[in-house]
Amino acid sequence: MKYQHIFFDLDHTLWDFETNSRQTLEDLYLSYNLASKGVHSFELFYQGYFLHNEKLWDRFRKGFIKIDDLRWKRMWLTLLDFKIGDQNLAMDMAKRFLDLLPTRKTLFPHTVEILTYLTNKGYKLHLITNGFEQVQHFKLKNAGIDSYFGEVITSEGSTFIKPNKEIFQYAFEKTNALPETSIMIGDNIEADIQGAINAGIDQVYMNHLNIAPSIQPTYTVYSLKELQNIF
Repeated sequence: MKYQHIFFDLDHTLWDFETNSRQTLEDLYLSYNLASKGVHSFELFYQGYFLHNEKLWDRFRKGFIKIDDLRWKRMWLTLLDFKIGDQNLAMDMAKRFLDLLPTRKTLFPHTVEILTYLTNKGYKLHLITNGFEQVQHFKLKNAGIDSYFGEVITSEGSTFIKPNKEIFQYAFEKTNALPETSIMIGDNIEADIQGAINAGIDQVYMNHLNIAPSIQPTYTVYSLKELQNIF
């Protein structure tokens, strides 16, 4: 077979980040009684957090901010939208969010099925993620899929960030993989697909949201089940 090592992204690819983060933010909204503090709508709170999170992750990937700033400023900026300038509250909520989030277990459909299928066919599976080291390991364990992966490469653990090719090179060294027999599967065109291109390996665009990509990946699938057509 052409490929030997398959590198997966985790969030938005296998682990349903939107569903899991929404549930966690709902818990925070209630437990911190944000309605009494002026956050009159959970939906507005969630939408604001989602937008700030996306913008800060983009800045983090481009090297403009540090990971610690991302962790709490997404909550701080969301609270500021409601004129709540309580930094201690933002930092406490940010910590609680990262404590709760990894306990969520919702995966995209066919995740366990496809990981079992690929493992049984003899592929070596690994993860390359821009997520936090401890948080990502907890997610995998609580979702029951940690045993499928040989190596879990995080931006925090490797000190490199997708789409920079250095994180992929670090992954090759950790796994003894060769670029010509490796492939990356992910949902993010910039981080996963362009990152894999930068590293000289093939890519599978996991297009859960049916968004036309700005660049042409090696393969595009719309469901994890479709990976059986490639491997």
